[in-house]
Amino acid sequence: MLSEDDLAPADEELLGLLQEGRITAPYAAEETGYSTQYVRERLTRMVEHGNVKKIHEGLYEIIEDPRRR
Repeated sequence: MLSEDDLAPADEELLGLLQEGRITAPYAAEETGYSTQYVRERLTRMVEHGNVKKIHEGLYEIIEDPRRR
């Protein structure tokens, strides 16, 4: 699991969107202004650390918010 200290500004924004519900990388990119590729990289990192789950091809949901530990 990532800790709050491990988060980049983009991660904070993505976690905020995930708190509202499931997201896709293109949607998150549009909402945050980051590139879709960068959003995918950040989401993949959070999946690898167990904070986010990829529930379907391109669809993500939060498991544990590192800001709430």
